[in-house]
Amino acid sequence: MAKVTMYTTRTCPFCKMQKDYFASKNIVYQEILVDENPDEAQKMIEISGQMGVPFTVIDKDDGSKVTILGFDKGKIDETLGITE
Repeated sequence: MAKVTMYTTRTCPFCKMQKDYFASKNIVYQEILVDENPDEAQKMIEISGQMGVPFTVIDKDDGSKVTILGFDKGKIDETLGITE
């Protein structure tokens, strides 16, 4: 199963929407609060080149890595093979 890591802040409404979506699809993920952890915020900036959240990293079973900036349900579904 793919490993999903989601970089968020406590005040981000799109982060909440994505977390609610993950819950509705039973997607297990690791949440990293970048507003409470400056080291992780820096790591996110190094990976993504920017400071926007939600920022999601999906490590797929085949070893590839997909990064998604913002709550992009279509890209999440496509990457994780989710069908309605």
